[in-house]
Amino acid sequence: MVQTWIKMRRSWELYLLVLLPVLYLIIFQYIPMFGVIIAFKDFNIIKGILGSPWVGFKHFNELFHSPNFQLLLKNTLLISLYSLLAGFPVPILLALALNEIRMGLFKRSVQMITYAPHFISTVVMVSITILMLSPHVGVVDKLLSSLGWSSTNFMGEPKLFKSIYVWSGVWQEMGYASIIYIAALSSVDPSLYEAARMDGASRFKKIIHIDLPSLLPITITMLILSLGNVMGVGFEKIYLMQNSLNVSTSEVISTYVYKVGLLGANFSFSSAVGLFNSVINLILLVTVNAISRKVSQNSLW
Repeated sequence: MVQTWIKMRRSWELYLLVLLPVLYLIIFQYIPMFGVIIAFKDFNIIKGILGSPWVGFKHFNELFHSPNFQLLLKNTLLISLYSLLAGFPVPILLALALNEIRMGLFKRSVQMITYAPHFISTVVMVSITILMLSPHVGVVDKLLSSLGWSSTNFMGEPKLFKSIYVWSGVWQEMGYASIIYIAALSSVDPSLYEAARMDGASRFKKIIHIDLPSLLPITITMLILSLGNVMGVGFEKIYLMQNSLNVSTSEVISTYVYKVGLLGANFSFSSAVGLFNSVINLILLVTVNAISRKVSQNSLW
């Protein structure tokens, strides 16, 4: 104990540096967990969390027997899996392509163009998407009309919502998401490329036998994190893109919690929904991590 204290005193600057992030986690992540118990209570603002009566799993039963439950679960899973299947490989492919570019100016230009959409706010991004897809006045609709297609209200078509949501997200995030893969490729030993060149390997074979194995550990880590957040479809973008015409395919758990919990003031029920969502994510994260550790020897822990 004394030796530990001496070591801490010698490195007090490092502990001071990490103090603020630790306080942030405690104040904004761990302390609010106490409020989860309202999912098992009929929460009353006047009585408070501790004074509200216990009801056990009443709100969970209401959720599971709700006519909206299957629709919410289906939309959440479909949108999340669609986003994963469409969006996960794209940053990897972009990183591999950029790694093969030898023209410095062109490479930096492509990086800047692909990174820029990430820094556009969600509100602005959704506004751009809606304007581009608006019937009669949108760029996409005008282009299709010039080719002989009839005018279409893309944002009002339920079957098109998932594709619009997913591919606009892929376009916005692919450049920024590729940074971690580019960093991994930059750490590859140049002698491997030189040896491959001496053996007459083509660029494609270098990618297959050098680049992809180098990306495998970080790719598995990112895949585990992504699968562990399958139920965590973002609220803001979906809510902004949602309207009365596409609500059948755009209503997900996060938007439902907002409508029921904040707008409907049913805090206990919305907490039960949120807790169910978090538990499923945790189970998926632990399961996928265990499978990855057994199969590939790569895991988060």
